[in-house]
Amino acid sequence: MKSLIGDVVLAALVTLVGIVGTLGADRWTATAHRPVDAIGVGLVAATGLVLVLRRRQPVATLLVAAALTSTYLVLDYTYGPILLALMIAVYSAARHRPPATSAPTALAALLMLLVHIFTSGALPGLFGVIPGSAWVVVPFAVGLVVRLQREAAARARAETLRQRVDDERLRIAQEVHDVVGHGLAAIKMQADVALHVLPKKPEQAEVALEAISRTSSDALEELRATLAVVRRTASQGPTPGLARLDDLRKRMGEAGVQVQLATTGEPRELPASVDLTGYRILQESLTNVLRHSGDKRASVTLDYAADALVITVTNPLTGSPGDSGGLGIPGMRQRVAALGGEFAAGPTGDGRFEVHARLPIEGHP
Repeated sequence: MKSLIGDVVLAALVTLVGIVGTLGADRWTATAHRPVDAIGVGLVAATGLVLVLRRRQPVATLLVAAALTSTYLVLDYTYGPILLALMIAVYSAARHRPPATSAPTALAALLMLLVHIFTSGALPGLFGVIPGSAWVVVPFAVGLVVRLQREAAARARAETLRQRVDDERLRIAQEVHDVVGHGLAAIKMQADVALHVLPKKPEQAEVALEAISRTSSDALEELRATLAVVRRTASQGPTPGLARLDDLRKRMGEAGVQVQLATTGEPRELPASVDLTGYRILQESLTNVLRHSGDKRASVTLDYAADALVITVTNPLTGSPGDSGGLGIPGMRQRVAALGGEFAAGPTGDGRFEVHARLPIEGHP
């Protein structure tokens, strides 16, 4: 609706300028020409008014404007603002229609416009083709450039949107991997314990099965919270964060991993992204200890520095190091990189495996 109102205003303005300018040009032009009469004024007015359709019917608008302009010039009226209306019509066709459609239309308009060159006494024949062509070629080139720029901008916006969607899907996939991977690793370890002690110590098997039940419930709650983001609904489960570190240590203890925790600095409320990333790093690191380390012991250090949260997880280097070939360490590295932090994971010189992450806190460089 706004575009139609704008076209109506433009058409009325061009028509008014065209009539007034044409009458003025007729009065002040010294060269011989046909005096502007009612027919001339009508042709100028019609050429301006047809611009009302320049966006809805740009091809028809250009052809009508070219025919009217050509008739005006063939009748030997003075050059004037009627050419302004023609240029707007050419620009509109190039701007609002693809080149496969607008180029042939502009060529047809040019041929109609050049008719007066061969019927006029001024600049006859080929001498008038170049300046006469400029009235079509220049606005067509401008309209085409604007169209190509708008199309490129639209493609860039679409690509940006697609990239955001892909990033969100990757983030959700990483969340699901961390939740499910941690839960299944703990459940497998507890199930192995239950199967091992069931024949001789059924009471210990019952303890392991209860731990499996709790671990699976926690994992399902986290999974529901993660998938709620996709459904755009409010999460009913607790939000993963360092406040749930005690629950994580308890689950790992039930699975057979002894976790020693040390905290330096003053614990404080962290930005949600830092809090979640810190929790996921601890969860994935301890899950790797459960999966790959023969010595189920891990030391966790949380350092609340002024400008960052520094996380260090170490464990004796027995069994396969880390999660070689898996998604855990690359996933942790991507999480930390997304926050602009630093990440390292690998064996140390004293026979241990260490995961080290520095997560910058918002508001600090």
